[in-house]
Amino acid sequence: MTGDPAMKSTPATTGDPATTGELKPAGPGRRHLVVMGVTSCGKSTVGAAIADRLGAEFLDGDSLHPQSNIDKMASGTPLDDDDRAPWLAEIGRRFAASDSGLVIACSALKRSYRDIIRSGDSSVVFVHLHGTRELLSSRMAARPGHFMPLSLLDSQLETLEELQTDEASVVVDIARPVNQIVDDTVAALDGLQDGATRFLVDLKAAPFNLDDAAIAWVESTIGSMSDEEKIGQLFINHNNDYSPEYLDGVLEQYHVGGMRYRPGPSAEVQEHIRYAQSKTRVPLLIASNPEMGGAGSCDDGTFVSTHLQAGSHPDKGIARQMGRVAGVETAALGCNWAFAPIVDIHYNWRNTVISTRAFGNTPEIVVERAKEYFDGISESPTVCAMKHFPGDGLDERDQHVVTSYNTFGYEQWNQTYGHVYREMIGHGVQSIMVGHIGAPDLSRHFRPGLAAQDILPATLAPELLQDLLRGELGFNGLILTDASQMIGLTQAMKRSELVPATIAAGCDMFLFFRNPAEDFGYMLDGYKSGIITEARLNDALRRILALKASLGLHLKSREALVPPAEALARIGSEAHLAIAAEVADKTVTLVKDTAQNLPITPQTHKRIRLYGISGGADFTMADPLAYLDVVAGELERAGFEVHLFKTAAQRKAAGEEGVNFMSVISEEATGDYADKYDAAFVFANVKGFAQEAAIRIKWSTPMAAEIPWYTTEVPTVFVSLNQPNHLIDVPMVKTAIHAHAGTPAAIRAAIEKIQGKSEFQGTFNENVFCDSFDTRL
Repeated sequence: MTGDPAMKSTPATTGDPATTGELKPAGPGRRHLVVMGVTSCGKSTVGAAIADRLGAEFLDGDSLHPQSNIDKMASGTPLDDDDRAPWLAEIGRRFAASDSGLVIACSALKRSYRDIIRSGDSSVVFVHLHGTRELLSSRMAARPGHFMPLSLLDSQLETLEELQTDEASVVVDIARPVNQIVDDTVAALDGLQDGATRFLVDLKAAPFNLDDAAIAWVESTIGSMSDEEKIGQLFINHNNDYSPEYLDGVLEQYHVGGMRYRPGPSAEVQEHIRYAQSKTRVPLLIASNPEMGGAGSCDDGTFVSTHLQAGSHPDKGIARQMGRVAGVETAALGCNWAFAPIVDIHYNWRNTVISTRAFGNTPEIVVERAKEYFDGISESPTVCAMKHFPGDGLDERDQHVVTSYNTFGYEQWNQTYGHVYREMIGHGVQSIMVGHIGAPDLSRHFRPGLAAQDILPATLAPELLQDLLRGELGFNGLILTDASQMIGLTQAMKRSELVPATIAAGCDMFLFFRNPAEDFGYMLDGYKSGIITEARLNDALRRILALKASLGLHLKSREALVPPAEALARIGSEAHLAIAAEVADKTVTLVKDTAQNLPITPQTHKRIRLYGISGGADFTMADPLAYLDVVAGELERAGFEVHLFKTAAQRKAAGEEGVNFMSVISEEATGDYADKYDAAFVFANVKGFAQEAAIRIKWSTPMAAEIPWYTTEVPTVFVSLNQPNHLIDVPMVKTAIHAHAGTPAAIRAAIEKIQGKSEFQGTFNENVFCDSFDTRL
């Protein structure tokens, strides 16, 4: 039987009825329903209750059996398909003859049986009453006198075929009270045409696992909200201002359900969150981006490792340590929602948006390390949002600046990204962030014939959110969009259309306003116009509030939602810094040393020419070459004599006149280079985010003097402090090291290993060689 106890409904058609010839489900006044399932699931009781609610006629399908079938079942002999065919045809005929509402209870266990019924009336919707074997057998045992013996339950369970995505259907858990089954079934029927209420939330099931009291809080809170408050819950605000006045405006005008903030000093962040929670009527989800530990959530958080770094050593516990530190430090701030782990798979070395943010290039390493991260962060009162469904890492482009695509076919996707999502859903992840990433083959699997221009990013694609994520993957948790300012989303349609379209398609929360008043108005208008149905809105609200209730936010006083200031001592603690140093030492990786240049020590190579490479200043406005001071200091501490190269632009900025790139080349590339320097070290910290489709080294000038022409002159060591793909641009270097981070701990560990003071322990995957033979030389 079906493995998803959540409510499900599926449209009768997957295309335009005008072109496919298929019929839409019947309207409310002429609903034709089959309440189906194995014996003792409650077909008659629930069917009659649904019919009563709809004002429809109810028939028990068993009453339509010929006497020969009844006698055969009473003797303990299962019916065969020849026996059932005229019975099923009669049910279809009853629907076809009815111009009003009609509900019939019928087991309808096989797809072929349901097709016979549909041949009489294609508008029939099947309501499947799902239950565990234990529950069903206990109900059978309590029903003496029924003509089907208990011994035939297993036969029916074996025969049962799950409803398919092209069958108009609703699936509901029979463990619920009858009135709840009826409420949710009718709500699903109301939303059948919008396609986004096919899988209504089960609040008692994973990942929410709410008790009756928590469910009562969810329902009563929804019941107490105005339309504006309901719409507000769909939004996650990005707080660009720490002032109380700013927060008052956001909370009073837009009633947001969650917030993410601009990182700052931990004390200021915590006070900001404290004020926000004190002013909201419904507790807030407070999100952070702890992809590297505590770093990124506040200025003084601990950088433990990147995702790639956590996947670059045999010790899977590194990912757990990263998650554990992330949980402790973000919880100390008052955060309760982590936009992590990242479960993308880095298949394409040219993709640089997740090159350091993916655990690796295989589904196996991603699953193993993501579970470790999740378990570590879950030790704190934090829920996770894994990202970015349906999966980044194939297209080299960045969804921040253009729609990107996952181009795997259905089978290959299921074996790779699908495997990751199934494993993590089964592991208990509570929410999923959907990327503005299209998946043409996946969309066409569920919508055959879909035109190229109609392939939308997943955030707008119900076939990916509903048929795939909710249906086939069985995800019962909360779905949120990635940041709504990303061009991957905004290029798809007008803002006024896309804002409500994301919720209508199946997302539950919308990440970040572009213009608060406009976006709030677009969402409210979308609800009032019916783009977002009542059933879809209520389902989203249930998931949002259930996530809050699963954290116990509804049980806490406003004062208790944020820890006291003393908790900030956990951020950047000595214990966490020690973990970071240990991880840095474990993960510094020797990618190649084909010329056997190492070790290089002050005794063998005293004079070091030091080059620094960066991607230039980005939106953070941080000095892109600040790390060089740390590098130079560590080298000098080790006993090296450091000679720092400066570009033409740096020399001009320092006031030097008459300098240009040609003069710098002429001065640097002289025949006595090896007389002046014993070795050259190149430290690259190339970063860039959301400003270009892919990142490569950008040299300071044409034919720049820092490009490693000098590998033929002196031993040259290239150290990357971030990206793993630099060998494509510096294949001539014979010694390449990936230190993963520009932190003092990583830089110190790299320099110690260059000297041979400790062993390289890190590992790498084939992406480092960038599919080019010369990078291995």
